Amino acid sequence: MHSSSILVIYTGGTLGMQEGPRGLVPGHDIESRLRTALEALPPARQASLPAFEVVQYAAPIDSSAATPADWQRLAQDIAGAYSATDAGSPRYSGFVVLHGTDTLAWTASSLAYQLQGIDRAVVVTGAQRPLEAEDSDAPGNIEAALRFAACRNLQEVAVCFAGKLLRGAHTRKWHTHAFDGFASPNYPLLGELVDNQPVLYPSRGLDAQQRGLPRFELADYSSFEESPVVRIALWPGLSARLLKSWLLDDHVRGALLEVWGSGNIPADPALTGLLAQASGAGKLIAAISQCPHGPVSMNTYAAGQGLIDAGVLPADAMTPEAAITKLVHLLAQPLNDAERRQRFLTSLIGER
Repeated sequence: MHSSSILVIYTGGTLGMQEGPRGLVPGHDIESRLRTALEALPPARQASLPAFEVVQYAAPIDSSAATPADWQRLAQDIAGAYSATDAGSPRYSGFVVLHGTDTLAWTASSLAYQLQGIDRAVVVTGAQRPLEAEDSDAPGNIEAALRFAACRNLQEVAVCFAGKLLRGAHTRKWHTHAFDGFASPNYPLLGELVDNQPVLYPSRGLDAQQRGLPRFELADYSSFEESPVVRIALWPGLSARLLKSWLLDDHVRGALLEVWGSGNIPADPALTGLLAQASGAGKLIAAISQCPHGPVSMNTYAAGQGLIDAGVLPADAMTPEAAITKLVHLLAQPLNDAERRQRFLTSLIGER
């Protein structure tokens, strides 16, 4: 465990909401409310919690309305706090981000790309019920996130929910209301809370897979007033005319195709020709499977060969959240087309 403080950043979400005259509304004074909730823990568990400080965003982020600009702001705030020192030592030994659940996995994935190589924990969590609600999952998630954030060997962006620790760039919201509402379909858990203590599973974390000093990439997302990447799930009967309206839009610079099975699309020359045209114009196009488990393998069937010929990049078993935030991240940087394509095919933060 680290001995310095954990910085808790409250961005918004159900966790901090309170009952208003017409339903739940954003709450305030989150620090005192957090500390009050944690005071309900048994004395021994209270005493073993790491010290923490709380920062609350003045204007809470509506998770369902979060944008790349919100991801950028949060990464910059963490990077700034990462550099803060007290008497020459790091002021914060880890970070906890409290976030709305709807797009929590998107934010976690984006933070992982922006904070590459971080040698401390960034643990993102939230809750399905508000902090003061009866039988709320919020206090338990906060306690677990604080404990994992203090683990020295956790050196990446992770998601903590229902006592489970998942790689941020492999996390998806899996259930609308269940307390155990997040899953990692194609990567095992990084750790779990066992008897109220954090347990990290050996060799699964980036501390064992990637070493070296932080190489933060705080790219400028501010030019993206709207997302430069579209997400297109294929369906039977999709026409080249509809695909053209998305891919050849001047504001679109990348696309994620959700294809069938291990990487299949209709054997329609108009579709593959349009994909080739867009790829040839410098648009970064990647493909994942619509199946939640397993990777794309576009050369398995002849029907997938058209994707390869059109220059579409395989995203392996990446989540849609990790794939799109990676496309956004690469498009925000001053890279040429070849460099972007190569970096997309490279595992940067254990996402592939």
